[in-house]
Amino acid sequence: MQGVKTEPPEIYSVKPVLGVKRMVQIKWKRPVLAPASTTLKYMLRFRTVNSAHWMEINFKEYFFGHATYNLMGLQAFTEYVVALQCVAEKSMFWSGWSQEKMGTTEEEGKLVPSPHGLDLWRVLRPAMVDGRRPVQLLWKKAREAPVLEKTLGYNIWYFPENNTNLTETRNTTNQQLDLYLGGKTYWVSVISYNSLGESPVATLRIPAIDEKPFQCIEAMQACLTQDQLVVEWQSSAPEVDTWMVEWCPDLDSEPSDFSWESVSWARNWTIQQDELKPFWCYNISVYPMLGDRVGEPYSIQAYVKEGVPSAGPVTKAENIGVKTVTITWKEIPKSQRNGFISNYTIFYQAEDGEEFSKTVNSSILQYGLESLTRTTSYTVQVMASTSAGGTNSTRINFKTLSISVLEIFLITSLVGGGLLILIIPMVAYGLKKPNKLKHLCWPDVPNPAESSIATWHGNDFKAKLNVKEFDESVNTHEERILKPCSAPSDLIDKLVVNIENFLEEVSTEEPGKGQENILGGEKNEYVTSPYRPYCPSGKNFKEPSISTEIPSGKSQYLCSGMPEGNCSEAKEQLLSSASSLGPDHLCEERAPNPYLKNSVTTREFLVSEKLPDQTEREV
Repeated sequence: MQGVKTEPPEIYSVKPVLGVKRMVQIKWKRPVLAPASTTLKYMLRFRTVNSAHWMEINFKEYFFGHATYNLMGLQAFTEYVVALQCVAEKSMFWSGWSQEKMGTTEEEGKLVPSPHGLDLWRVLRPAMVDGRRPVQLLWKKAREAPVLEKTLGYNIWYFPENNTNLTETRNTTNQQLDLYLGGKTYWVSVISYNSLGESPVATLRIPAIDEKPFQCIEAMQACLTQDQLVVEWQSSAPEVDTWMVEWCPDLDSEPSDFSWESVSWARNWTIQQDELKPFWCYNISVYPMLGDRVGEPYSIQAYVKEGVPSAGPVTKAENIGVKTVTITWKEIPKSQRNGFISNYTIFYQAEDGEEFSKTVNSSILQYGLESLTRTTSYTVQVMASTSAGGTNSTRINFKTLSISVLEIFLITSLVGGGLLILIIPMVAYGLKKPNKLKHLCWPDVPNPAESSIATWHGNDFKAKLNVKEFDESVNTHEERILKPCSAPSDLIDKLVVNIENFLEEVSTEEPGKGQENILGGEKNEYVTSPYRPYCPSGKNFKEPSISTEIPSGKSQYLCSGMPEGNCSEAKEQLLSSASSLGPDHLCEERAPNPYLKNSVTTREFLVSEKLPDQTEREV
């Protein structure tokens, strides 16, 4: 039986015995697997509801199957919590603790009042916009304090300091109350009552908003000893002998599980580990209390048990360069840390390369990696570690740049500087000689609408056009003749000037004016040629005869490259051909071309290189 371990007993009743004061009777079921012939030893632990300290009692069962125990020496009408475990008489292994069960002792009448009937505390909130200050009042039965009977309710009254005429009262059955006070100092009092009477008054001073609390706690630490969490602190004020301890879970949201306890004549506080949740961080604050004044608190954080983080930090790569990158990560949410983060480790590895790591302390949330390879893909992850181990983040990938921003800036600066060096001389040249630069960049394009030919009329137009066309014909022919050539046999025919090539049929309504002919919806203008008079249709041409004299410039052009004999002969034939053209020929009507406006048809004269030889053969 030395190696037998039974399951814990099951408590099913914790009740007072009628007529017996300060006692509760505990009943439980014997473990099913425990042999009936074996005697069991029990350990009973109990405490008041408002206390964190357990008291223990050992006993044996005296009658098999009779599982009861009378717990005596308790306080009257006080609620207790009990738990039970057992072990076989010859075994070394105790069972686990049973589930906790609560019971209340009987009333005993009015007792001698306790010095502190209630423990009273407050939680101060920041002032609102309208100047009011939210204050949460909290109270509970004093630790180890006797009570009259079951509490029926609580009376609360409060007033500004030195002005009791403004006293306000409240009544509640809860153990907390929210008040909205002004910015001045207030006094708050609370009592509990029942059918037998009232408890002593608990009073608390609420300081003004601008009041500065005194400081006396110099240091504080928390440590784990066996199954307890112990908090110790050092004070510079030996006269302070009362302290108020607050503790609550450190969550991302407003804590709902808020606990507090008064400590007197000691500078330490102890709580059982099973009263706190493992892997939860708790904020623990200690307030010094001197008389009716509350000092500045001192706060620390503590875990009763640590584990590895539930998740890794959220990681990303920023400021990616050619050989550098900044790895940043966010803190793990408080509910997922499961312990104090001691450090972060950055693991990074190039594609198909060796893995490297860097470790930083928990206060750093970014790290710059250097000496990376240009245009290379990397994989990075960050591990958050506690005293129990670490958890890696999700892997992220990034690729270093092939060219840096600085290099781009330098190249851009060089190119821009070169362009600037070119632009400055051009601007200086343009300022010095603006017309040349303007003509170079924007050459003049003739505008037909601004031509002066539209202002030419009558004889001036004829004279200018006659001289201009003659000069142009001479210049054109001179440019086209590149070298001397011999005249062909039909030179005379080719040199005959058809005067119709210089004339344009004009259909006019009035002599000397342009006419309009509507063909296919178009408006066509025809200008009378200056080389012929106006000759209406069906009438004889009665203007003076046309001169057949060939200008000297043109005759020189015709005779260039020809022997003198041939040249004189060509002139005579040209004159005779011109004189043979009568007025009827000049007035011959031609159908106007509606697609040509103010057009002048000309005949090109081509002179063969064999002109001299052919002329000689004809002679």
